This record gives sequence, structure tokens and C-alpha cells, in this order.
Amino acid sequence: MEATPLLITAPTLLENGDYAPARSFQEVKSVFWIETVKMWKIAAPIAFQIICQYGTNSFTNIFVGHIGNVELSAVTLSLTVIGTFSFGFMLGMGSALETLCGQAFGAGQLHLLGVYMQRSWIILLASCFIILPFYIFATPILKFLGQEEDIAELAGKFTILTIPQLFSLAINFPTGKFLQAQSKVNVLAWIGFLALLLHIGLLWLFIDVFGWGTTGAAIAFDITNWEITLAQVAYVIFWCDEVWHGFSWLAFKEIWAFVRLSIASAVMLCLEIWYMMSMILLVGHLDNAIIAVGSLSICMNLNGWEAMLFIGINAAMSVRVSNELGWGHPRAAKYSVYVTVLQSLFIGLFCMVLLVITRDHFAVIFTSSEEMQRAVAHLAYLLGVTMVLNSVQPVISGVAVGGGWQSLVAYINLGCYYAFGLPLGYLLGYIADLGVMGLWGGMIAGTALQTLLLLIVLSRINWNKEVEQTTERMRKWGGQDTNTDGMNSSV
Repeated sequence: MEATPLLITAPTLLENGDYAPARSFQEVKSVFWIETVKMWKIAAPIAFQIICQYGTNSFTNIFVGHIGNVELSAVTLSLTVIGTFSFGFMLGMGSALETLCGQAFGAGQLHLLGVYMQRSWIILLASCFIILPFYIFATPILKFLGQEEDIAELAGKFTILTIPQLFSLAINFPTGKFLQAQSKVNVLAWIGFLALLLHIGLLWLFIDVFGWGTTGAAIAFDITNWEITLAQVAYVIFWCDEVWHGFSWLAFKEIWAFVRLSIASAVMLCLEIWYMMSMILLVGHLDNAIIAVGSLSICMNLNGWEAMLFIGINAAMSVRVSNELGWGHPRAAKYSVYVTVLQSLFIGLFCMVLLVITRDHFAVIFTSSEEMQRAVAHLAYLLGVTMVLNSVQPVISGVAVGGGWQSLVAYINLGCYYAFGLPLGYLLGYIADLGVMGLWGGMIAGTALQTLLLLIVLSRINWNKEVEQTTERMRKWGGQDTNTDGMNSSV
């Protein structure tokens, strides 16, 4: 059938709303543009919100770094080791909500979203009490892991003061996933931005004006995180009437099945997030640990800014894939993945080039120590390579969460990171005596292997089968047997 020039620019849609195969260059270009717009409408606000939330960690390090090197290393150790441990576990447990809420929203089962969110609140609050001993006994744990005594003591005191922030995550993550599944992401961006401004003001007040040091930093950290959490909950209760139907006892039904899916999500994400945390621990055993930990933490802090962008894209990818699978659009899900992977790679390359150009200067933002600045510049090339690798991997993880196949990615992460990357890093760093460069280089090799395997898995996905599995999952979780009032659900 002959198409006019005006129609060539628009992709053909099937009866169910999915794309027809894009065969011509014009059709490919059109699909690329449409999927780019759809993805960034979700990803940009989410990424901005996550970057702002991460900024609370980063600006905490910046303010503390100007107190002294020991304080910088201690707070970094607390936020990177204990904080990342809890963040990874809680985010992973909450990520089951991305799969279920996204697919339920796509399938039109809106009344299930509030029940799923409340169920996740219960599970994550219980998880906080499991993690709590790591906060209370942070000092002996860090000493046992070989950290220097003065750093471990100060890090332990800071960690105990951030216990309120831990409990805020139990409400924060499920509420955010609930809003993301509906693409209500602009409000998340505004809340994150205002919270970051509040946090900077609190840090200045507590540290520079009141002189409370690391204690002031911890108090500011707690206040900011609870402000974000309460603002999100208020928006859900007062401005999400079409989806939020109030508190329900259904949240306690089938909770163990929900826990199993949450654990699968937690294992997948924790293996990723804890990987870099383990490098901080290993570096703490090197000679001149204060400079080694401090310089690496600055690199990881900067890498974290880019990582937060890709975690935003990860969340958007999860929403796009889960929604399209719920709608029964396998080709739209596939095209959205391919477009996002390509764009993420280009963003990673751009960040690497920018970093290498500014390698001798960017550390001054975090520290006034010239010795620390030189150590950071020495690591800049490895940081650039890490940024490129980390640009693709989070996108594919988002696909895994959206499709509900977290277990497969967890096995890949376990093998690439902990059976290959960490041992190689240890050999290069300690046995070959290459120090931080060797440790990081070995772990980059593990990330490269993981990215390669994930790309192979991605290329072999049967998207029609993914749609079938989504339909079955909705049936299993009560999608077909649930009344609109949510009170007679079989979930």
C-alpha cells in the first residue's frame, strides 16, 4: 500500500494500539522520536527528583568535607556502607511495587494500586527493624571490617543519628513507586527540589552557624528525608482520589507471596548497589586509608550524580515496559527499550568526555586538600569508564523490574560482580599491589561482563511471551477477580 509523504512520518498502529513492524528508515525515525518523547516525559521528572534526593547525600559530604578529612571519610563511610546497605535493601524491597503497580495500571486495575502500596509499607517497615542492628552497632561492624578506629567511631555516631531517616524510606519508596506507575512524576520532582533547597539551608544553619559538626549534618539529613516522605503521602491521600481508596485490611492478605517477589527484587538491586560499597570497604585496608577512602568517595559521589540520572531512566523504563505489557503491546515495549538503551549510551559517553576534560579541577568542590585533589585526578579515567558502563546497565535493570524477571538478573549480578569482579579487583589491588587503581579496574571488568550478558539477554527476549506472563501475573494477583471497591479482592 502506497503511503503519502505525510503518512510516512507516522508509525503504523495495529488494532490493539501497538506498533506495526517499523521497516523503513522514516518509520524507524518516527518510532525513535515518539518513544523518546514518551520516555523523557517520565524519566526527566523522576531523574530530577532522584538527583535532588541524592543531592542530600552529596551536599552532606560537601559541607562535612570542609570540616576535615577525618569527618569526610567517616560520614562517607556511614552513608556509603551502612546507608547504601539499607538504601539498596529497602529500594529493592520496594521495587516489587514497580512490577505490580505498573502492570496493574496498564491492565486498568487501578483499585489494586493502593492495596499494593499499603502492603509494601507493611513489609518495608518490618524490614527496618531487621536492618536496625546494623545502625546501632555500626562502629563495631566497621572496625570488624578493618576500618581505622577514629573513622569507625565517628561513622558509628553519625549512623545512629540517622536511624529516623531509615524509617522514612519504608514509606517513601512505596509511595514514590505508586505515583511513578501512574506517571504522576512532576509532583515528585517538585518535592525533591524543594527538599534539596531545605537541606542545603539546614546544613548551613546547623554546621556553619550553630557549629554542630557531623551531628548537625545527621539532623539535617533526617529532617529532609521525612519532609520528602510526608509530602508524598499527603499528595497521595488528598490528590489521588481516582486511585487511592483509603486504608484497607486487604493490605494484609497474601502478604507472604508479596514478600517473595519483594525479596527477589531486593536481591537483584542489592547485588548491584552493594558492589561499589564493597570497594569502599576494601580500599579502607590500603595504606594511607584516609586519602584512599576520601579520594574514592569523591569519585563515587560524582559517579552517583550520573547514576541517579540513570536510576531515573531505570524507573521510567520500568514504568514504560510494565505499562505496555499490561496494555498488551509487546512491540511498543521492545521499541521503548531499544531507544532508551541507545540514548543512555550516548549520555554515558558525553559524561566520560566531560569528566576527563575537567579531571584536574572538579575535586575542589568537595575538598580543599591539595593531596586529596591530586588523588582524585589520578582516578578520573577509571571514573569515566565506570560512567559509560553504568549508563546501559540500569536501563536493562529497569526492563527486568518492568517485566518481572528480577531473579535472572540477580544470578547474572552474583556471578559477574562477586565471583569475577571482586576477586579480580582484590588480586590487582592487593596481590599485584596496584592499590585503588587495581581494585577499581578489576571491579570495572566485572561490570563490563555483566553489561555484556544483560545485552545478550535483552536481545533474546520474547516480548509476546512477556505479555502472556503479565496477564497471568495479573490473574494471580487478583486482577480479574477484584471488584472496583477493592473490598472483595482475592488479592
